[in-house]
Amino acid sequence: MQVTFHGAAQTVTGSMHLVEVNGQRLLLDCGLYQGPRAETYARNLHFPFDPATIDAVILSHAHIDHAGNLPNLVKQGFHGAIWATPATRDLSVAMLQDSGHIQESDVEFLNKRRARQGEPPVEPLYTRADALASLKYFMTADYERPTQVLPGVTFTFFDAGHILGSAMVQLDCQEAERSTRLVFSGDIGRKGLAILRDPTLLPAADYVIMESTYGDRLHETPVEAQDHLASIIKQTFRRRGKVIVPAFAVGRTQELVYALYELTEEAEIPNLPVYIDSPLATNITEVFRLHPECYDAETRQLLDQAEGRGGPFGFKNLRYVRDVKDSKALNFLRESAIIISASGMAETGRILHHLRNSIGDASNTILFVGFQAENTLGRRLLDGVSPVRIFGEMHTVRAAIERIEGYSAHGDRHDLLAWVDHMDHARLRQVFLVHGEPESANALADGIRGLGITNVVAPTLHEHFDLA
Repeated sequence: MQVTFHGAAQTVTGSMHLVEVNGQRLLLDCGLYQGPRAETYARNLHFPFDPATIDAVILSHAHIDHAGNLPNLVKQGFHGAIWATPATRDLSVAMLQDSGHIQESDVEFLNKRRARQGEPPVEPLYTRADALASLKYFMTADYERPTQVLPGVTFTFFDAGHILGSAMVQLDCQEAERSTRLVFSGDIGRKGLAILRDPTLLPAADYVIMESTYGDRLHETPVEAQDHLASIIKQTFRRRGKVIVPAFAVGRTQELVYALYELTEEAEIPNLPVYIDSPLATNITEVFRLHPECYDAETRQLLDQAEGRGGPFGFKNLRYVRDVKDSKALNFLRESAIIISASGMAETGRILHHLRNSIGDASNTILFVGFQAENTLGRRLLDGVSPVRIFGEMHTVRAAIERIEGYSAHGDRHDLLAWVDHMDHARLRQVFLVHGEPESANALADGIRGLGITNVVAPTLHEHFDLA
């Protein structure tokens, strides 16, 4: 049995891990890498293997850095099954089509500028039609239902508590007389967050591939995050400004809407209009309504109580924006408002237009509520870079830049250590740390070794391991 780390190796995007067992090839995730534009396009376009040789894919969840390159995989020859939970499959229907549409739109915008400069046009990585073509390969399996994916290989999904439908993947492999259990954590969620259940604690594995995004830091508590959010909104309201929030359409947007509903109901913030300017987030919220089996008991109770009154996903001040003309109209708002728009790292989509129109006004606030990878616009803004380039033009940053980590859907250092510490130390042979920048992965590795689990490594890109 071998594993090769073709993505999310000492970085937080592009999750893609190749497992080879019994002469078969299984891919764990197939995500888009995000980084410098030229490198991003080339790396996402060219797979380090022939897609036609992959027998199956198991998808941990629907975020684009885990699922976003599936249309390209199919386009280049993959024709096996893509296994996911029912909620992940439903989210992927919306997310992959949206990803194809965004790439087409961004390339169209870019090519207009390239034409003015006498440069040749570029092609999108894949189109919406390519995304649609990939959906027919999806197969679903419920949590805690062992499923044979290939001869000698059975997988089981367990709730990861990260986003709707997110899963940890337990692979039980039989090679001749030898049995091996490999656990892929996917992205591990947090205990006590709104909407979703807490992540599952698994008892035992021989090998673990686990995320390390926040392996070097602790989050605010949910209560602290709520107070921080209310404070930022009130300060911006006093300046007569707008709060612009780049947020992932899946998970983060719904958690923010839930928080704003609670703050509004409790009169903790001014009575401001809230705009969800993302057709994808609007569609995703409808998917949330379809999967109450993923909710925690508190959320199910709240939805029952709020039935007929709009509830947390349809309260009075909330507006979902689908049409482009309505999105453009938000640029002419003169009153204070809260605008939530994708993408979460401010790399693509409608959020770029809002940033371009708002970032130069000191009355406004740009609020980040999720991890910002290196070489993204979001990271540059958090690092205090000014001016910044948006759509090829430089913009001076005058808006306030704020950050709240308490809404992160990723577990922090304490959560990650508790998750791996729950496993049988005597059985655990090796831990591979992925989906984290070197500082966080190395810090988490030290913490895991402190638990008495000594064989811990953060693989480099394309590094290969034989699991003896």
